[in-house]
Amino acid sequence: MKLKFKPKPPKKLKKTTLKRFLMKRTIYYVLPNVFFNFIIAYASFKELGYTHFFSGEQNLARLTLPMALFLPVVLTIDILKRVTDAAGQGAIEFTVDEQLNIKKLMTKLSILHGVITCSLVLAMLFLGQYNFSKDYKLDATAMAVVVGILAGILSVVFVYLPVWRLRRWMCKRVQAVAVDLNA
Repeated sequence: MKLKFKPKPPKKLKKTTLKRFLMKRTIYYVLPNVFFNFIIAYASFKELGYTHFFSGEQNLARLTLPMALFLPVVLTIDILKRVTDAAGQGAIEFTVDEQLNIKKLMTKLSILHGVITCSLVLAMLFLGQYNFSKDYKLDATAMAVVVGILAGILSVVFVYLPVWRLRRWMCKRVQAVAVDLNA
């Protein structure tokens, strides 16, 4: 006998605008990402007191590259799922086209965002390595702050960028009004 579990229905959302919905989600994403990425970077860099771009046990690339790859992927998937759920429940003023394959869009955009962001961060790290000497020691606290700021910037960008791309398949919700012409 197979056990069948019914999926839990999504939590009913309050009626709001897309702008407010995105601002609220931005706050939810930015604060923890900045805090935790700063703490992780500070704790790992503080052990040595300094860090390098690529060399050494605890280097800047070791923390920033995975963050630059996975943070856009996770945020893109999550925000697209939340916006389409909110549109489906009528919680925001937009509807999403019924013919849109949302899973395909989420997959395509998340991989694209992750690869592009990781490539840009890697290019910036190579540029920094090129401009400074090989043995240049970076201040641990300053680099932890840079990692935290980068996490915050990525959080803001990847809340709005996927929705901006989704707007192509969104339209304003129309209220149907019945008018009695005989009255």
